[in-house]
Amino acid sequence: MQNTRLSQIVNINIRRLSQWSSNPWRRTSLIAISLLLGFFLASVISTSTGAKSELDILAAAITVFFVELTNRFVYSQKRLTRSDGTIAPRPLTTEMLNSLKLGITYGLFLEAFKLGS
Repeated sequence: MQNTRLSQIVNINIRRLSQWSSNPWRRTSLIAISLLLGFFLASVISTSTGAKSELDILAAAITVFFVELTNRFVYSQKRLTRSDGTIAPRPLTTEMLNSLKLGITYGLFLEAFKLGS
């Protein structure tokens, strides 16, 4: 890729974000925020499609496709081992995507239990 001003700005911002998120508390908070965002999105999906009852099958298909695509992306990657034999953590974006998926799945299960009772 060419070394343009835009690519330099993007690279600098990505580097700053990775340095900022290297703190374990910040990393954990970002993962928790994405989990709660997924839970909120599950509530939005079930509420908006349940109001009209026209898009239920399409929303379910898109949600299942997103969950399975995320599973394939997250769990097909090889985990790197460090020189001392420990396993290196996954990249932050992968962890956030996985926790978003978990939040959506958990939120839809809770919505199903609410509708079943």
